[in-house]
Amino acid sequence: MTAAGVRDLQPYQPGKSVEELERELGLSSIIKMASNENPWGASPATAAAVVQVLNGLERYPDGSGHRLKNALSDHLGISCGKITLGNGSNDVLELLVRCFVEPGEGVVVSEHAFAVYTLASKSVNATISTVPACRYGHDLEAMLQAVDDNTKLIFIANPNNPTGTCVGYDELLGFLERLPENAITVLDEAYFEYVDSRDYPNGVELMERFPGLVVTRTFSKIYGLAGLRVGYAIASEAITETLNRIRQPFNVNSLALAAAEAALSDEQFVRVSREENLKGMGQLCRGFEALGLSWISSSGNFICVKVGSKANQIYTSMLSQGVIVRPVANYGLPEHLRATIGLPPENQRLLETLDLALRQVRV
Repeated sequence: MTAAGVRDLQPYQPGKSVEELERELGLSSIIKMASNENPWGASPATAAAVVQVLNGLERYPDGSGHRLKNALSDHLGISCGKITLGNGSNDVLELLVRCFVEPGEGVVVSEHAFAVYTLASKSVNATISTVPACRYGHDLEAMLQAVDDNTKLIFIANPNNPTGTCVGYDELLGFLERLPENAITVLDEAYFEYVDSRDYPNGVELMERFPGLVVTRTFSKIYGLAGLRVGYAIASEAITETLNRIRQPFNVNSLALAAAEAALSDEQFVRVSREENLKGMGQLCRGFEALGLSWISSSGNFICVKVGSKANQIYTSMLSQGVIVRPVANYGLPEHLRATIGLPPENQRLLETLDLALRQVRV
């Protein structure tokens, strides 16, 4: 019999792939701007590191991820005993739920937050409190009020996906200072490298003061390694030791380990990706303004634009023109579409396609 927490789950729906759209519509010129991938790909140094590992595919990967952990340790200034590697950051998010939440115990999430928090929590039959958003972002004061003696985990995405909103330093600090000791806060920083704000809090720096804080990060976004699936959690040694009790052996493959290690050292690639993302964000925002549309200000590599009650028709029209964006009605945003920041020509094509789709639904 299916476990109680799993029976009512709906599978996570990823963005439509290029191959899927090719099969459905027979199109040959398609751009995908739906899954928050880095349009610049991975750095050449990263690709070269992957090639070097190809001759050893018959061997299991290093189950401890020793080299990558040491590289992260040096990069972050923390001990290896505080790092848990995962098959993408989704893996460590699920590990956290499985380790610390029993059936009926509480998990607090925000409205419009990343769907995996709720999916993972429902799978263990947790009691989930979804706190209404404030200006599309986390209302930490209201989330604090939702915490009680039964609460085990609180999820905060910073920046948040799909809205791109950010929590500031003072706001997060005030939340953590008043949080009861029984609850662990998971600070999901999957997009932190894209943030351009002096007020942005670095979760790793706050961990020394707040031992119940866990930070999760990924190589899937700015590093361009979404296809290899490698992420990590940074936490106290006590929490990390617990996570490693149930972490699957060899959960990060050899190619991913080598690629992530190389990517971590290529700071120029990260800097250029961030700069180009800011330019692309400006290009899209100017285009949205010219089309008379509003959007949610974003600190990530994506943006939610409000297109109105016919959002699904507009999405379908854009698909027919070979441009894949992401509907976000399942996140409580039925009038918005989310678009990844692309290369300049891709951004221009998205705007032209959106313009045509808007005119089609207004006829």
